[in-house]
Amino acid sequence: MPGNSQRKGAIRKKPRGNPTAGSGGRVRRGLEGKGPTPKAVDRVKHPAHKRAKAQERAKERERSRRPARKDTDSSVEWVYGRNPVVEALRAGVPVAALHVAEGTERDARLREALLIAVEHGISVLEVPRTELDRVTSNGAHQGVAVQIPPYEYAHPDDLLTRAYDAGEVPLVVALDGVTDPRNLGAITRSAAAFGAHGVLVPERRTASMSASAWKTSAGAAARIPVARATNLNRALKSYKDAGLMVVGLDMGGEVELPELDAATEPLVLVVGSEGKGLARLVRENCDIIVSIPMTSATESLNAGIATGVALYEISRRRAS
Repeated sequence: MPGNSQRKGAIRKKPRGNPTAGSGGRVRRGLEGKGPTPKAVDRVKHPAHKRAKAQERAKERERSRRPARKDTDSSVEWVYGRNPVVEALRAGVPVAALHVAEGTERDARLREALLIAVEHGISVLEVPRTELDRVTSNGAHQGVAVQIPPYEYAHPDDLLTRAYDAGEVPLVVALDGVTDPRNLGAITRSAAAFGAHGVLVPERRTASMSASAWKTSAGAAARIPVARATNLNRALKSYKDAGLMVVGLDMGGEVELPELDAATEPLVLVVGSEGKGLARLVRENCDIIVSIPMTSATESLNAGIATGVALYEISRRRAS
């Protein structure tokens, strides 16, 4: 139409003059990626993050409600009472410290305990009576207690090394199901007396080298190593691979002890509990089962005495 300068559909040209300012790269940067998307639990406004925080707060409340843990090591043993303390010190039980309550009357037993502690360089600590009440769980400590550190067990291989270093035929005593620490102490004492190179105990369901075992050993536990095996049967198989014969000691043995020709060979003497004897798998791992001849079938020997008799016979045979 005349007078109309623009037609429908025509391209409109930019007017000449100053150019229009550009975006400065803002559009391009907006199109670029922003990296990997954070995990849901890391995004503050995400429900997963809120749930995780709520769980952390609940755990913190639960910890605050729990009673405070005692600062004493569960593996540390306490012997308390004047007679038990004096007996432990006389027997040479390794003592970390002698604790005496403030204001305790010094009688002959306490004076002896103090004298032994001074002679052997054992620390003597004077503590509040409430402290002894706490560490002994309110036991009858009579104002005195000693702290026994955890026993340092040897490795089963150390017992063989001890024999080889001495140029001797290996002799090891292994215990299966012996749970009385006094039997363990007595066996350790017999092992030291008759030339064994160590005692082997399993890690579970057995007596440990407690203060009671130390006292019964009469100091032998300081002269002969006690090793601990995670699995007794694996340890016995390892000894067999090293050339040792595994001899089980049991009432129902097919060979009597005086007839044991293998007494002079490298061997492991396995002793079971008085009530149950050797466990089935341990018995199957034994090369031979021996018994101690007795005049009466109704009599039985406890593990400590039976081991002493067997070790004496083995020692006699080796010396002849």
